[in-house]
Amino acid sequence: MPHGSLSLPARLCLLAWDPTGTEVAAAHLVRAGALTELVRRGLLTDEDGIATPADLDTLTGDAVLDGLLELVRESMPHRWRAWVGLHARVQADAVREQLTAEGWLRAEKKRVLGVFPSVEHVLERADAVDVLRQEARDVWQGRGEVSEQEAAAVALAAAGGVRGLVPDGDDREQLKERVEELVERSGVGGVLGELCSALTPAV
Repeated sequence: MPHGSLSLPARLCLLAWDPTGTEVAAAHLVRAGALTELVRRGLLTDEDGIATPADLDTLTGDAVLDGLLELVRESMPHRWRAWVGLHARVQADAVREQLTAEGWLRAEKKRVLGVFPSVEHVLERADAVDVLRQEARDVWQGRGEVSEQEAAAVALAAAGGVRGLVPDGDDREQLKERVEELVERSGVGGVLGELCSALTPAV
């Protein structure tokens, strides 16, 4: 598969890609994905609700994940909910750079107000992202086998309000129940449940 090597935060960034959406919401979703990935890899653990590094030496080789891991190691202890928003823009920017380097996004230079230089990122592989989104909808609707990473990604995406994932007919109770099912399937249930709640208190 062309997207088989995508990390969880990168996958969530692409699923949520919406030039009209809020950058804050996208940054929080990417951060929640990075936290989940570090838990899945055994590098962050839960100690009475506190995100705690498992050791002080191991790195993943992924700049986005390692940046967050070092931030957690060097910071005061925080609960999972706090980490969803704390300096979340750092991971969102790093993921965009990573996806640009890998050809998923394209960086276009522009000027704000005709004067200030800026960079705008646009989708380069829109067809592949459409495939990602269809796969996420299939997971949401319970079609086929679901891996732990897919369950985690779709639970976070639904909790974060990613457009086009949840059918319009699903009410809030159905949303909550399905997210809980996916959280249970993810293999990191307790932490993932906290992160989903941080993204949307209704879940």
